[in-house]
Amino acid sequence: MQIVEVYADITCPFTHVGLKRVVQHVSEMSQPAEVIVRAWPLEWVNGAPMAVDAVIVKAAALTDQLGVDDFSGLRADAWPTSTIPALNIAASAYERNAATGLAVSLELRAALFERGDNIGDPAVLAAIATAHGLPAPEFEVCDSVQSDYDGGAERGVRGSPHFFVATDDFFCPALDLGHDDEGHLTARFDADMLADFFVRIDA
Repeated sequence: MQIVEVYADITCPFTHVGLKRVVQHVSEMSQPAEVIVRAWPLEWVNGAPMAVDAVIVKAAALTDQLGVDDFSGLRADAWPTSTIPALNIAASAYERNAATGLAVSLELRAALFERGDNIGDPAVLAAIATAHGLPAPEFEVCDSVQSDYDGGAERGVRGSPHFFVATDDFFCPALDLGHDDEGHLTARFDADMLADFFVRIDA
């Protein structure tokens, strides 16, 4: 079975857009593949959590330029101060099996960006855990999240999302991102890179 690994942060808007497209492709493949979403907390990489104001600007640019509706619930007053507890739940789900792990990884992002839920809120996380038959979340980093982060650093992860398929890797393959002359984010779906990435998954 083909294994697709992606190192990603839950609060990264680029991951939310790109991961949904990759999962959709995998679901339509004739041969099964597993998508493993590994923890890459940008709050550790950058030394601080993602700033919600910056994420709102990026989400608005993605919505306008890509024609997506993936951020309808994004709220500044429901922004987590840390993603570690949510990443702990995703790691716990993957310990159950890959399907549960992927389902929880997607639900956490949908909760944040589409439903307006604060995924740093213990009650929100407990509800997601209960819905998937998982134990209550831990709030200190678990071994699996730390292991993902350490492994990603060793593999040269450059940001979120960074995909690996066998010996090949693709940074943010769904999107061509840049900035205009005034420094504003520009985005388009990168059909060529995404096609190359899908060919590698299908191989």
